[in-house]
Amino acid sequence: MPIRVPDQLPATDILRSESIFVMSETRASTQMIRPLRVLILNLMPKKIETETQFLRLLSNSPLQVDIELLRIDNRPSKNTPIEHLDNFYRQFEAVKERNFDGLIITGAPLGLVQFEDVIYWDHLKSIMSWAKEHVTSTLYVCWAAQAALKLLYDLPKKTRKEKLSGVYNHEIHNAYHPLLRGFDDNFLAPHSRYADFSAQYLSESTDLDILATSPEAGVYLASTPDKRNVFVTGHPEYESHTLHKEFIRDRGEGLQPTIPLNYYPEDNPDLEPSASWRSHGHLLFSNWLNYCVYQQTPYDLEQFSEENFTTNE
Repeated sequence: MPIRVPDQLPATDILRSESIFVMSETRASTQMIRPLRVLILNLMPKKIETETQFLRLLSNSPLQVDIELLRIDNRPSKNTPIEHLDNFYRQFEAVKERNFDGLIITGAPLGLVQFEDVIYWDHLKSIMSWAKEHVTSTLYVCWAAQAALKLLYDLPKKTRKEKLSGVYNHEIHNAYHPLLRGFDDNFLAPHSRYADFSAQYLSESTDLDILATSPEAGVYLASTPDKRNVFVTGHPEYESHTLHKEFIRDRGEGLQPTIPLNYYPEDNPDLEPSASWRSHGHLLFSNWLNYCVYQQTPYDLEQFSEENFTTNE
């Protein structure tokens, strides 16, 4: 949230030069506040588990957020009761005439599937295209980030030879960027993907601001200059045992997975793992809600227009 200060306070210019959001008394007196509308397109098979993870991160903010859950199609689910889907999830046709402050598109277990072979690829393209005209800021997570790079920048799918799995150290770039507000210079975050996000490739092929990278994992966090599209290639929403469950699942399927890096004590899967990324995950989502959504979105969503957005931080 912003700091409210007297008009013309000398410290204001210094704080703004550090991208600290300072609101004058004049602006504060005319500011209108309402709940934010955030839509979550849940592409994961275990929808209850995934929605809980994201709701936990979205709840750590003083802002009131109204959540709606979206499914990609009406195919039967093997991992989520049909009653849950019918009661809590909407189809795209039910929301496409409305505007939203934020949209989150989750990851999906499709790392080794070509885009054209994804059964709902055309539908996903329609939703991402719709978001340009109806959503203030969209957050793409893991596989969704790779899909968005294809649909927004026409970048081909890049797949690693081996799955990237573990907890990696990342370095921030542009410490005063709003999405990095409060971040340490280095932080930990989990990854679980086959997609390859090279910092050099994205820098040369897009206009994205590269905000956090890892020598092993590549780009972790990036954003368009106007902050309307944010890419997170890892999984800040993961719980402490999520990587463990994936490791046991892959091993049970005979995939011979490598032990997730920097995850288990002494690299021993029999020992209890712990989450070393939780605080950064909450901070990232709070920053996204505040600086990419709340500070950018129009008060009247019916007046949504691309002219509302600027690249100024």
